[in-house]
Amino acid sequence: MKNAETPVVKLVLYGAMSGLGSALMAEFLRRQHEVIAILDDLTALAPLPGLRTKCGDLFDAARVRQSVAGGDVVVCLLDAPGLPMGLEQQENLLLEPREQVLAVEALIAGMQAAGVRRLFLLGNFEVLDNPEMEGRPQRQAAEAILDALQGSTLRWTLVNTPRSVPGLTLEHFRQPAGSLPPKQDESVQRLARVAAGIADELQLNLHLREHVNFVDRPARG
Repeated sequence: MKNAETPVVKLVLYGAMSGLGSALMAEFLRRQHEVIAILDDLTALAPLPGLRTKCGDLFDAARVRQSVAGGDVVVCLLDAPGLPMGLEQQENLLLEPREQVLAVEALIAGMQAAGVRRLFLLGNFEVLDNPEMEGRPQRQAAEAILDALQGSTLRWTLVNTPRSVPGLTLEHFRQPAGSLPPKQDESVQRLARVAAGIADELQLNLHLREHVNFVDRPARG
């Protein structure tokens, strides 16, 4: 039953088929919010209360505008496999650094056109704090993304992508803690903490136009 005193947040999610995407879906649905997963394949996720799927193309600003319209917040996982590209067949490709820049530019333009302002962008942004990465493609891409965000009207937060094991799905995050094999369970708990942190940041309106990292620290039992 929904708590009538808690406002429902509509989360638009790019990267739903990743482990962190699954963690975010589980966390926002647990808080009785709505999740709109942007996919190439609308049958990739099983139906759940509060979960919807829409087609989209992260590289097309007009398609982004259509996909995010009516949402309250967008979360985009740049390191996730299978980001929507308007393809007839789903391909679990990872974006190259330059492709990430192009995707973010389209995302910014589409969000601004739709009037959706809040964005959490997750990726390999720890390179911004590493002098040894100066001049490398990953660092140049991260700097270009940061410049694009700073020149936008969005209320953004950059987040470093946490470590994960492959193959995690939404069902893994609906299992009781400790019921999975140790490596999976550790990764599930880590991603669940990051997802909860993002939901809290949104609720409390924290770290606007800042770059943050969630400390990988187990919860105390």
